[in-house]
Amino acid sequence: MYGWLNGGFNISTSNLGDGANAPAGYDVNPNRVTPDQEVLYVERLPDTVQKDRFDWGFRFAQLYGQDYRYTTAKGIFSQQLLARNHEYGYDPIMFYVDLYFPHVAQGMDVRMGRYVSLPDIEAQLAPNNYTYSHSILYTIDPFTQTGIVFSTKFSDHWLLQTGVSGGDDVAPWTSDAQLTGTVCVDYTWRKGNSALYTCANSFNKGKYAYNNLQGYFETYYHKFNAQWHTDIEFWYMYERDVPNVAGNVSNPIPTETGANGAFCHPGQLVCYAPEMAITNYVEYEHNKANYISIRNEFVNDIRGQRTGYQTKYSEHLISYGHWIGSTVLFRPEIRLEHSYDARAFDLGHKTTQFTAAGDITYHF
Repeated sequence: MYGWLNGGFNISTSNLGDGANAPAGYDVNPNRVTPDQEVLYVERLPDTVQKDRFDWGFRFAQLYGQDYRYTTAKGIFSQQLLARNHEYGYDPIMFYVDLYFPHVAQGMDVRMGRYVSLPDIEAQLAPNNYTYSHSILYTIDPFTQTGIVFSTKFSDHWLLQTGVSGGDDVAPWTSDAQLTGTVCVDYTWRKGNSALYTCANSFNKGKYAYNNLQGYFETYYHKFNAQWHTDIEFWYMYERDVPNVAGNVSNPIPTETGANGAFCHPGQLVCYAPEMAITNYVEYEHNKANYISIRNEFVNDIRGQRTGYQTKYSEHLISYGHWIGSTVLFRPEIRLEHSYDARAFDLGHKTTQFTAAGDITYHF
């Protein structure tokens, strides 16, 4: 059993109230101090290094705080967000079992339950990220799935992951759930200094529903030396038959609670709504207690379906990470972002936003 207490602050040029920092995240509310995520893990890890015997494990992770807004799956305590829009809430973000079969290829892990979506440089949980705030890309993509994933190691170079789930951010017992496939391949170079991860994270018919995103990702990691490395990811996502909310047609087709419509062409009741993005991290580790993160990204919300604004974005960040002893991490940062085709910040009043922010994580 272990976990952490995580809280943060931000000072922003946006100031019109709740949600004014969006689509920045997870510090979505400007100019305040917030309890972001208080997390408890109960787990047993399977021994996947040895090749002699079957092993098993499990994880049950619980989260409380403002960040539940970004992890909630429809049908799993989702009324806190979708029905009542609570500022803070509870989410059992992971509950799964692992079964390890050492004699299948060079080892296969079978994971069953609710798990964090496979791709992405960032993740929802504070210790899994370089920085306090998240890129726009990782604020609007899928977060969790409930299903089964097979991760099979074929050699020191090749890893294959295949799986099925009920879809992105939905419980299998909801009406929005549908059979969704996952196929990911990782290739690691000989010395382990480079890796290329190609992932079709979620694919089905793609028809509009709660977060029914068709997601395709390419991630490249490269280590230059003991102090410098970089991560870069490109993704393309879309939904089909998204209701038109552009106001250029009288549309009888409603949008779903918690799922935006799209800015379609005049005369269209529904349309194809894609988005694409690229983000890059450059990391410098000065020593075991201090590191610097530089993030740059570009996002094109082509039909405005993910952010609510039909526009392109750029975002640039510099962050400093400092460990106090072995249990406390402090991460201050400065961040500048811009929307090019619409006023997307400060609740639709600004095209540029600057924030100074940071968080403290206490591990126990």
